Amino acid sequence: MNRARLTPLLFAIALPACDKAPDPVPADPAPRVPSRPVHTYSIVARDPVTGDLGVAVQSHWFSVGSVVPWAESGVGAVATQSFVEPSYGALGLSLMRAGKPAPDALKALLTADADREVRQVAMVDAKGRVAAHTGKKCIAEAGHETGEGFSVQANLMDKPTVWPAMARAFRGKKGDLADRILAALRAAEGEGGDIRGKQSAALVIVRAQPSGQPWNDRLFDLRVEDHPDPIGELERLVKLRRAYRHMDEGDGHVTAGRWEQAKRSYAEAAKLAPGIVEMPFWQAVALASQGKRDEALPLFKSVFAKEPAYRRLVPRLVDVGQLPKDPQLIKAIEAQ
Repeated sequence: MNRARLTPLLFAIALPACDKAPDPVPADPAPRVPSRPVHTYSIVARDPVTGDLGVAVQSHWFSVGSVVPWAESGVGAVATQSFVEPSYGALGLSLMRAGKPAPDALKALLTADADREVRQVAMVDAKGRVAAHTGKKCIAEAGHETGEGFSVQANLMDKPTVWPAMARAFRGKKGDLADRILAALRAAEGEGGDIRGKQSAALVIVRAQPSGQPWNDRLFDLRVEDHPDPIGELERLVKLRRAYRHMDEGDGHVTAGRWEQAKRSYAEAAKLAPGIVEMPFWQAVALASQGKRDEALPLFKSVFAKEPAYRRLVPRLVDVGQLPKDPQLIKAIEAQ
């Protein structure tokens, strides 16, 4: 499909909802239909409590995360798959950003697409309105199911029970949006998943409202490009991402002098990622830099015992102000 066919329609329906037209998408030199399908299962969802928006996908296809999932804080999330047309992601977000509900945005893009019967697309907007489309020429087993604030969809599946199982798992799972999305992916795999097997996966979750700092609005932005167990690897990365977020929280508490909160955040990080020595190292640096010498030294000792190279990093941190210029303190640290 030529993106140029979508762009005029985008202007026509988005202009009334915004002060100026969105930047045009450059037209491709010639119409195109992907020669190979990105068959997969995916989910788009909005957290009813926080308003966060998420999209996740798994496929027997290399680097599926570079094509299928799209999300923007305060706007919505899109999954575009089957004989995939990536512009559904970019233009779908543009339309929702301009104020169009997800159903209207998807309808407009499908109307402009002569190849819509080979597409499978789902969208959720910032208010939790959902829309999904499974074209008649998507390869069986293919289908979707929508619910309150979410849509699950799949094609080229081993069984037609895959997407209903995803919907049940998402509805029934307790926890935050990442937990519930992962449960849906696991349920799909439990029903047989992609008839060809598994290869790559991705998860994107963005905040309900933009902060003005886009780099802080993506709570999870994780991709497994090629792996024998992409869902398992994605779960590991989610756990690791949570650990690093606790570390960031701990550093913030240290800076503000909230020592008890800092200890709790650091403890949570260590529990989630006990094998990563860099976490206790930077915790020790934060404590030492705030005068908590007695609490910092045992952490340094533990790190140096596992990774002696970190001892050589200590004087370099003094040079850039990450540790105080206190010869006795530095000597004590290096002696651990």
